[in-house]
Amino acid sequence: MELNSIKDAFDRVTKKQKISSSKSQEAIEQINQEIKHALSGLQSATNGTSDHNLILSELKAKLKEIAPLGQMEGTQKELNLALTKYTKLLEKQFNSDISKSYRNVDFDFHLVNQIIASHFYREGLFDIGDCFANESHEETIIDRKTHFLEMYQILESMKSRDLGPALNWATTNHEKLQQKGSDIQMKLHRLQFMEILQHGHRDEALQYARKYFSLFANQHLPEIQKLMGCLLWAGKLESSPYPELLSPTHWAKLAHELAQQFCNLLGESYQSPLSVTVAAGAQGLPTLLKLMNVMIGKKHEWQSMKQLPVPVDLDKEFQFHSIFVCPVSRDQASEDNPPMLMSCGHVLCKQSITKLSKNNSTRPFKCPYCPTEVEVGQCRQLYF
Repeated sequence: MELNSIKDAFDRVTKKQKISSSKSQEAIEQINQEIKHALSGLQSATNGTSDHNLILSELKAKLKEIAPLGQMEGTQKELNLALTKYTKLLEKQFNSDISKSYRNVDFDFHLVNQIIASHFYREGLFDIGDCFANESHEETIIDRKTHFLEMYQILESMKSRDLGPALNWATTNHEKLQQKGSDIQMKLHRLQFMEILQHGHRDEALQYARKYFSLFANQHLPEIQKLMGCLLWAGKLESSPYPELLSPTHWAKLAHELAQQFCNLLGESYQSPLSVTVAAGAQGLPTLLKLMNVMIGKKHEWQSMKQLPVPVDLDKEFQFHSIFVCPVSRDQASEDNPPMLMSCGHVLCKQSITKLSKNNSTRPFKCPYCPTEVEVGQCRQLYF
């Protein structure tokens, strides 16, 4: 795909559009000025109808001289031409028919509907989620929105600098958060402490610190000591040695972390499975389309294959766990076919080693990637 040529064509369209818009705006401004001038003349005319007719005749002549349609016609034609070329280039470069790039499988529509409805609730689109659930007759999924509704209520409160709902949730789930190794409760109390102190309420901030910070003294003593130093700068923290504690980014980061921890406690992923699936599919689609064209040219049917004959490389954001694919058999490692480290340092799957040794644990065999001879007994299983 010639992305550079597409980008160049897009840039040309953008440039032509800006020129056309500028010309149109210029013509409109000229017309506006002439009309204002004519209105002013009409209001100040003293000879009645004769002056009015003269002013209107002059306005008509000036508008004809400006010729707005003539000014905009040339730039508009250039814009339309560039846009037509860009559209044709897109149609040429992109394959709109992707029907042969995916397998025809029997979907569990009940499960798919639940995933879609859950996606709407996860994104905070509760009205759309309810509408979809009702129209697809999946009313039972509506119960799942309760948790996400609570999460969005907490996040909305945080946007208005109200940490009450967030602190209540963190207190209720204190033990679970500790088991997960999360320190979000301390971070929430820190923000609340700074919010009180920022308004100059030193005594109130001190009482708040005595009440809550003692719960976290063992793990966060240096941070608590730093916060105690802020007491000396109540109401003027901007000029203190700790202005970074006032940064709005702390609120944004903590809201993001709270959403992650909230989903974690629910046993849900932070990102919607549907959005991740669509994004990963879009990234892998060009490879599948190219494979489709090659297989059609060779009159092969790839949909019946157990595994793809080419790798589909995805970004790190879509790599959730380590995997190993045997360089000999091209099979992905599994519990029954684990990766094995040979004495030469190369790694193959167990079944490949068994075939190379002809199922003889004492018979040496040559490593397919170096001259070293290896024995099965010398191989060690790797754990990912």
